[in-house]
Amino acid sequence: MATCEHAQAAGGQTAPQQFEENNLSEAKRVIAILSGKGGVGKSLVTGSLAVELARRGNKVGILDADITGPSIPKMLGMSGRHASGLGNLLLPEISQTGIKVMSSNLLLANETDPVLWRGPVIAGAIRQFWSDTSWGPLDYLLVDMPPGTGDVALTVFQSLPVDGIVVVTSPQDLVSMIVAKAVNMADKMNVPVLGIVENMSYVTCPDCGKKIEVFGPSKLDDVAAEYGVKVLGRLPIDPTLAAACDAGALEEALPEGFLPEALAACEAVAPHEGEGAPDSAE
Repeated sequence: MATCEHAQAAGGQTAPQQFEENNLSEAKRVIAILSGKGGVGKSLVTGSLAVELARRGNKVGILDADITGPSIPKMLGMSGRHASGLGNLLLPEISQTGIKVMSSNLLLANETDPVLWRGPVIAGAIRQFWSDTSWGPLDYLLVDMPPGTGDVALTVFQSLPVDGIVVVTSPQDLVSMIVAKAVNMADKMNVPVLGIVENMSYVTCPDCGKKIEVFGPSKLDDVAAEYGVKVLGRLPIDPTLAAACDAGALEEALPEGFLPEALAACEAVAPHEGEGAPDSAE
């Protein structure tokens, strides 16, 4: 059977190696938020988990891997801001509550400029966001993934030390396929799935308080059982929270105790071997 060395000698490429972490960064846990399709609210879940983890005294960063459709800076009030440099390293922007963020939108002249990059260039950006960014010590680095299971997802799972995945879905008929894609990719990459969050699960009537399942009855429990993963929460359609994200006010508007099961799943992830417990807030 041909080895990697044989393949390289024949003009092929070896398997991707993990990107190196610079000596000014130390991420104790790396958790990716993923879905098999777009438009299900990965960035909302990423931002919400980051806010809740920071509220508990953790040092938190967000690596915005959705290079062509970034939304994390806007929801955390960073519109118009730009990442700076320290020698050969990039410095992430820091939110009002101390969440560090690196995103392609922080490198553009205008946040509405399109990112017209091909796959290899996007993969290079992911490397820069990991290896060439001075994150400092972090208890959690959350990776906001782009839709689907393509080049960027492959780059992240092969090249970053991802400790777990939170899958985000919505309650439409496609949910089983979406979860299957995410779970199967995680299995191939040997990354554990922490569980599933269902977004847009229902809307609450403002008059009577009844929960209305806009997209029909949820199939989340059946799908979770089929693939052997935990249900980490169901989020309603919340116009108030959506408006807060648009206004860059997620940190102020997010209710206390948001997504408690998903938060607990993240906190249950052990720090990388040889690293201690998270520093408490001073």
